[in-house]
Amino acid sequence: MDLLNMVLSASKGDLLSKLANKHNISTNQTSDILSSLLPQLSSRIQNNAQQENGAESLMNALKKGNHQRYVDEPDLLSQANSELEGNKILGHLLGNKETSRQVASEVETSTGVSASIIKKLLPMAATLLMGTMSKGAQSNGLLDQLTSGISGGSNQNDLLGSLLGSLGSNSGQSSATSNVVGNLLKGFLK
Repeated sequence: MDLLNMVLSASKGDLLSKLANKHNISTNQTSDILSSLLPQLSSRIQNNAQQENGAESLMNALKKGNHQRYVDEPDLLSQANSELEGNKILGHLLGNKETSRQVASEVETSTGVSASIIKKLLPMAATLLMGTMSKGAQSNGLLDQLTSGISGGSNQNDLLGSLLGSLGSNSGQSSATSNVVGNLLKGFLK
């Protein structure tokens, strides 16, 4: 299952229509944009998780961020607070506005949708991805296990590898954190 379908499966209501209506684009365009943005954001999350203290930072963000509410109640995405939260997530993932502009420009090229609209959807995509990951990790208690293990001084990569491996599809990975996002997303599908 691709990232967009995982996000849509985790969300309640007609997420694509809500985002499309808010930005005056079609649901197909919204789907195309999210299909392009989510893998890029996922890749950034995985890269960040492999950095020193990155896995701990990710687990803390998933546990304390309350991002799941945007997946459970997509109407909240229209509130200003969700954009602020999404921009904070983007700041951690992309580092600066220039990188956000570059991502929007790349997605504009592949989708034909204006970069100005894509820039508005970027924070929503980041919030939804984090919310879906949080929901996946919380649905089977994985998040509590990861957080307590990391804070207890366990080796982050070993802990992530063993716990994420229990979710399946992690065999043959070169790094324990190389498929963090996919495994956290799959948690809610079990």
